[in-house]
Amino acid sequence: MTATPYIGRFAPTPSGHLHFGSLVAALASYLDARSVGGRWLMRMEDLDPPREEPGAQAAILKALESYGFEWDGELVRQSDRHDAYAEVLNRLFNHGLAYACTCSRKQLEPYHGIYTGLCRNAGHGTEDAAIRLRVPELEYHFIDRVQGEYRQHLGRDVGDFVIRRRDGLYAYQLAVVLDDAWQGITDIVRGADLLDSTPRQLYLQELLGFSQPRYLHIPLITQPDGNKLGKSYRSPPLTEDQATPLLLRALRALGQNPGAELAYATPREVLNWGIVHWDALKIPRTLTLPEAQLQ
Repeated sequence: MTATPYIGRFAPTPSGHLHFGSLVAALASYLDARSVGGRWLMRMEDLDPPREEPGAQAAILKALESYGFEWDGELVRQSDRHDAYAEVLNRLFNHGLAYACTCSRKQLEPYHGIYTGLCRNAGHGTEDAAIRLRVPELEYHFIDRVQGEYRQHLGRDVGDFVIRRRDGLYAYQLAVVLDDAWQGITDIVRGADLLDSTPRQLYLQELLGFSQPRYLHIPLITQPDGNKLGKSYRSPPLTEDQATPLLLRALRALGQNPGAELAYATPREVLNWGIVHWDALKIPRTLTLPEAQLQ
């Protein structure tokens, strides 16, 4: 039996520049794909225009290119995929698998992020309403290639979750499942902040008859206050003159061990070393890594 060819992806959100945490995620997904001769696709997750920073998409792609990354095929933008999302959402709604929810944030606040089904049988219209997917009272689990076994009871731990927001924007959980299936993604490498989203995505994949990808969740790089290193915390942008030292630092964050001789290498040479020497089993099995501890 022939193994399915590896297809991975990197899917940044254009809400700001790329930072060191983004670089670690891009590097992990890139090396995991290229080390086995796989394809590495690029997707822009531009679902939320109000949060998008002007010029961010171009800046992200330019930064990746200046660090030596090369992707396969054309860039996919989620903003071009609304018709596909609408078709599946309508199908789920018409089959009674999803429903309209008019709950306000204030109403939901006492439940600490777990939806208790307040609108489940209310029969609201879809205007000025979010759309939620009904979830079963079942536990979903999977084996992450780094973090190990992960379990989540959808009914108890999450509840019916939003697949279209009240403002009409499609939710990440729906879009990512449809896009990964459409692009034929076999392996998803991403930050551990998305670990608890995975069971919801497994349920959607099952519901829609999609194959389940393999998952690898890498540790999040955190600031001294424990928050995720990210655009919203004004993390410094990647600069071209720091490409080699930052790539080497990212390799070390992922548990790889680049030699001192690479200090004067080009970014492309560092990536080529990483492709040859990549070992996902060396990635630290932890959810967070403080940036201050990285060399």
